[in-house]
Amino acid sequence: MTALTGVKVLDASQIMAGPYCTMVLADLGAEVIKIEKINGGDDSRQMGPYVNGESTCFFQINRNKKSVALNLKTEEGKRIFNELAKEADIIVENYRPGVTKSLGIDYESMKKLNEGIVYCSISGFGQTGPYSHKGGFDLVAQGMTGLMSMTGLPGGRPLKSGVAVYDIGAGITAAYGILAAYIHKLKTGKGQQVDISLAECGLPWFAWEAAAYFANGVIPEPSGWRHRVSAPYQAIKAKDAYMMIGCANQRTWEKFCLEVLNKPEWLNDERYKTNSLRHDHVEELEREIEEITTTRDASYWINKCEQAGVPSGPINNFAEAVNNEHYLEREMVVELDHSLLGKMKTIGSPTKFSESKVEIKTPAPLLGEHTEEVLKKIGYSDDDIQSFLQRGIIDTQIQKENTIK
Repeated sequence: MTALTGVKVLDASQIMAGPYCTMVLADLGAEVIKIEKINGGDDSRQMGPYVNGESTCFFQINRNKKSVALNLKTEEGKRIFNELAKEADIIVENYRPGVTKSLGIDYESMKKLNEGIVYCSISGFGQTGPYSHKGGFDLVAQGMTGLMSMTGLPGGRPLKSGVAVYDIGAGITAAYGILAAYIHKLKTGKGQQVDISLAECGLPWFAWEAAAYFANGVIPEPSGWRHRVSAPYQAIKAKDAYMMIGCANQRTWEKFCLEVLNKPEWLNDERYKTNSLRHDHVEELEREIEEITTTRDASYWINKCEQAGVPSGPINNFAEAVNNEHYLEREMVVELDHSLLGKMKTIGSPTKFSESKVEIKTPAPLLGEHTEEVLKKIGYSDDDIQSFLQRGIIDTQIQKENTIK
């Protein structure tokens, strides 16, 4: 049994932050009904690469969901949404603040229909505050929160993270916020709105940076391939490649000197006696370490570090990472059969339970693939559905297949 079996989620979000959140909930067993625009659907469907005209970007974060193509700008479309909301436990949306109210699907409207609803709003800057009216994007958040000012090389151009950390971070933050609110509902019977800001979700991650700034006003600067506090805790050059070496405490440093590099004299070197001193002299330290490590391949040093108990590892590219034996054994790569994409791989779930299951059962849906199925479950007849189709209130995959024929 999955942890969220029986939980119903109405997903009115698109692109990445909201869909990532609802994918996590779906993997944990929730039934997720994804509401999409009848023309084009979720905007990520227009993001390549494509296979047989279907977006692989959409595929990656919309598995385990059902797609209902619905025109929320019509009264009948809103009525259908309301019927679904009455049966839902959770609603997730990521419209700009004010849009849901204009559509009549805002929290206050949904609360009147379903008092226990957990309603999660994901936006750029939250539902309140002077910036709440602004749209939110991952790169804007990376710049605004200071992340880009501390990423890259000292004196260089500000650099973004290699992945959309704020989009994914907002999705993860929303998921645990929703689950906390759902537990509150189970205890009290009361639902609530969960307000998630893309531009805020990453600030709590800056623990060491906050420690330095709030203690003595030090503003973090780019540290390149090195750690902000510890040394050596960074990318180190070997003969054939770079590798990661992490000496986060004094005991690990001693093992590194004695058992890996055979440099016992460094333990008494005034420059390297403490972590703080090593960090202060990191340029010299790095140069002296690499004079040794560049004589052998990275695999040799990583093996020596493992034998000594010194944290280390290769710096993989993405292909090397997803083909790593450990990730494969832990089912971090899963293959699904899709009607248009064929067999396609996706990243698995990092959450493992001793009792509950995490299931990745179905691929991302085609646009409107489940419209008819879902509407019938809430009481609409074949005639109703045909009428909705003719008047542009809904769309279904069946209609598309008939059009193609």
